[in-house]
Amino acid sequence: MASLDTVTRMLETIVHRGPDDHGTHLDGAIALGFRRLSILDLSPHGHQPMHSPDGQHTIIFNGEIYNFVELREQLEALGHRFVSTGDTEVLLAAYRQWGDDCVKRLNGMWAFVIHDRARQRVFGSRDRFGMKPLYRWQGDRHMLFASEIKSIRASGLYRGGLNLRACAAFLYNLQLDETNESFHEGIVQLPAGHAFELSTDGRYREWSFWHLEALHAEAPRDPVGAFAELFEDAMRIHMRSDVPVGVNLSGGLDSTSILCATARIRQQAGADSPLLAFCYHDPVFDERRYVDDTLRQTGAQMVPLTMTPQQLWDSLPAVLKVQDEPLHAMSGLIGYHLMHLARSRGVKVVLNGQGADELLAGYGSYFPHRWFELARSGHLIQAWHEISDYSQAHGGSASQRYAKVLKQAALAPLRGALAASRQRRARRMQQEGAIRGNWIRSGLAEHLPQPYAGDAGQADLRPALIGSIRRTPLPLYLRVEDRNAMAHSVEARLPFLDSRLVELSFSLGSQWKTHGRWNKHILREAMRGRIPESVRARVDKMGFSTSSGAWFRGALREPLTAVIREAGRAHPQFFDAGQLERLLQEHLSGKATHTSALFSAAQFHHWLQQHG
Repeated sequence: MASLDTVTRMLETIVHRGPDDHGTHLDGAIALGFRRLSILDLSPHGHQPMHSPDGQHTIIFNGEIYNFVELREQLEALGHRFVSTGDTEVLLAAYRQWGDDCVKRLNGMWAFVIHDRARQRVFGSRDRFGMKPLYRWQGDRHMLFASEIKSIRASGLYRGGLNLRACAAFLYNLQLDETNESFHEGIVQLPAGHAFELSTDGRYREWSFWHLEALHAEAPRDPVGAFAELFEDAMRIHMRSDVPVGVNLSGGLDSTSILCATARIRQQAGADSPLLAFCYHDPVFDERRYVDDTLRQTGAQMVPLTMTPQQLWDSLPAVLKVQDEPLHAMSGLIGYHLMHLARSRGVKVVLNGQGADELLAGYGSYFPHRWFELARSGHLIQAWHEISDYSQAHGGSASQRYAKVLKQAALAPLRGALAASRQRRARRMQQEGAIRGNWIRSGLAEHLPQPYAGDAGQADLRPALIGSIRRTPLPLYLRVEDRNAMAHSVEARLPFLDSRLVELSFSLGSQWKTHGRWNKHILREAMRGRIPESVRARVDKMGFSTSSGAWFRGALREPLTAVIREAGRAHPQFFDAGQLERLLQEHLSGKATHTSALFSAAQFHHWLQQHG
């Protein structure tokens, strides 16, 4: 028998995700609970759990279905009637009309659960990219689902300790969110793009309903025009909201494209409220001139985040408590405070550029994949021209890059035969890395997970992008984004992960991703005349960067020293205090740079105090 007491305990831990309303539902073995953040239809008609008119179906739903207006029109034509103006009722009706296949019609971010009494089961799903979280834990007599790990831990039913595989992967290799395991034993995520069924007799199964690898749509005749038009429409439906919408602006191509489109759409709609752009700038990574150009074009009001390194550092324990799991870098703290800033200005929805880099090849590491692809297919002259153009803009030796690509292309036919050898080499390198990381107790290396087989050699651009979206780094960034936003009862929306835009992008050849010196070539061409030229034509990339390494030698020297030494004393099962002190002194003296290791040790110490 399910218990509302359990659900109540779980809900109390996530009030931040939904401070506007709450509700529970109990039916035999099924208990549902929901905390509501009111974004669409602020009236009581949007209350959850929401029941179908005949009482046969009950839904709890976190996220947004951006195409709910279009789906509602289709469903009304099929005889469905609605009393609310939001997307939850539309999603419930879509399930009643199309069953499990309803998820294939959704364009949005979601994690939902539907109690289907007629079929004596619970059906649920998570969006294609995992923008919204859904965790699961199975005990002897219970299966729990929750938006955050802390809810399962607070249930009173969870029995489990630290997942040492996740701890080892993080400390040795800085791996986060690369699998569906969590840092807590037995708590796993429903994979992105998956649905599940739990029968009332306890049988459970899950399946994938969408595959990036299966996208083989025909490219449009006019890729630039098609991308520009679809991006504008993606922005239009992502702005559907009954509460104020703002934008996080870094001065880069992605957020600038979003802000400029937001301003155009608002102008067409006759909006008269101010458009707010939330910004953070480290003086060492100053993007102010690009931001100023964008503000002049859009008329948006900049709301700057002003924080000292000490203030950021002091917030680390609070952010880790929100995240439930460690971060990748101090830049993760910036997003937390930007979302707080947005909420303090009355903004409940923030548009952000996450996903654009992984979708459109925004990182510098993607260029060699394009060059390899050209060389492997025999386009050697074109490969040389693109490498030369890239080297002229970014520095470095074109001839050395070209020679390396030619070698990789020549060895490409042997890669399949050498798969087993690559796997053994990857494992050996991982173990050697564990030995070199001697500030971590050697016993933890025994828990290192098997290294990802993947393709240890070079790969074409398409599989590289798929790996970035499915495995690393996008899942980590999406987790950090969601928790940072929801900690302040703010909804983060990511227009570049509109499913139609993703499908269009994967229909295009790699030349539309990287082209000579340019990354995100299709976006740059589509935004010609739509964003400031200074931003469209810039080749460097910063994002919300921080000067962590320099801060550790300066403004944060004393607090870092204190926490590193405390970590060595408090957690001898994880850290070698002497070796940790050596790393600290090498960094402080400038003899070496150990920013990543020191931040990992410091935050893992704080995290263990909360979760260990």
